[in-house]
Amino acid sequence: MDKQAERSPAAIDALPRWEFIALAAALMALNALAIDIMLPALPEIGNALGVAQENHRQYIVSAYFGGMAAALLFYGPLSDRFGRRIPLLAGLSIYVIAALAAAFAPTFEWLLALRFVQGVGAASTRVIAVSIVRDRFGGRAMAEVMSLIFMTFMIVPVIAPNLGQLILLFADWHAIFLAIAVLGAAVVLWAFVRLPESLRSEDRRAIDAGSILRGFRVVLTNRLSLGYTLASTTVFAALFGFINSAQQIYVGIYGLGALFPIVFAGVAGLMAVSSYLNSRLVARFGMRRMSHSALIGFLIVSAVWFGWSLIGPVPFTAYLVLFSAAMFQFGWIGSNFNAIAMEPLGHIAGTASSVQGFIQTLGGGLIGALIGQAFDGTTRPLAAGFFSVAVIGLVLVLIAERGRLFSPPNAERAAARNAAMHGGGH
Repeated sequence: MDKQAERSPAAIDALPRWEFIALAAALMALNALAIDIMLPALPEIGNALGVAQENHRQYIVSAYFGGMAAALLFYGPLSDRFGRRIPLLAGLSIYVIAALAAAFAPTFEWLLALRFVQGVGAASTRVIAVSIVRDRFGGRAMAEVMSLIFMTFMIVPVIAPNLGQLILLFADWHAIFLAIAVLGAAVVLWAFVRLPESLRSEDRRAIDAGSILRGFRVVLTNRLSLGYTLASTTVFAALFGFINSAQQIYVGIYGLGALFPIVFAGVAGLMAVSSYLNSRLVARFGMRRMSHSALIGFLIVSAVWFGWSLIGPVPFTAYLVLFSAAMFQFGWIGSNFNAIAMEPLGHIAGTASSVQGFIQTLGGGLIGALIGQAFDGTTRPLAAGFFSVAVIGLVLVLIAERGRLFSPPNAERAAARNAAMHGGGH
């Protein structure tokens, strides 16, 4: 049995594995829901609220990420002090109330402010979902579970844009925010009824400034953890940059119109398949072999795409193939990088998840916003962004691993052999 699982309260272990994964995925999926469901409505929202500059519609996404980043540092220490349930349920309540209020926003400025507040509430899901996984699993078992969570989570980008498009057939953009509130409330009820506390009372940490700063220092001075956190930040920046400009690319450049949600869903579905394959293969090949290979593949595909865009317009078929290939690699990078970054910090999982989430969301959101705002009517800025972050990410991984790729450290190899002798993880 996984040693980390032995340290967690019996209640969290009693929750069926499938329900644990489904609930953790639902918590994380609320973020995708708050973004992807409204992508088809961005032009309508902009027209209704008098947004003259097309690129400024992207602020609806950026404000949400800004709110998340602002709050992420707080939820970790709170969850390490008071447990996972109370901060989570409080954050979820903020998320739902802000969505309800956004449905009645009178101006674009009010809408952005409410999106910021909604991001503040959503930050609880980002921090605490990862924390409860780390409370119950460790090592490759955590990477496998995170992959399954990510696979389930990716159902939302498949469904959400189509749901948003469907809502717009019968109502206006206000109804989209009402739908977010209703679905968010359903997850709140599920978590309230079924999610037990996963943090043992003896593992709770004081919330005084000194304790918090010591926890932050542990996270920020761990070379392996910080290196992989920064590397995942760069890769997530590429995803954020795409989300910001997805509607403009698919509708503005390639003229897909109502087909935009379907193509968007197809790529999201491919990422889900990738995550599922990672969950099946990571125990055999290891987190580093899987993620390092994928990062190099991501870099190569992005280089081809960027080079093509410098020569001239990239035809839709070529763009879709290259972009899909890059996003397939993403499914092997994200969950493994997060698991490697969390592995040395299980004793302060909440604070670690908080700091890592803050860095990833703020850094990825800012870089992604820059990529999105650089949109010029071609895919060149997005391709340049993908290529640049891939290069930076590879450099950061090399620094974290002291120039060594693919091979896990001795401790992970020993843990893998031990897991194999005892029938795997939890």
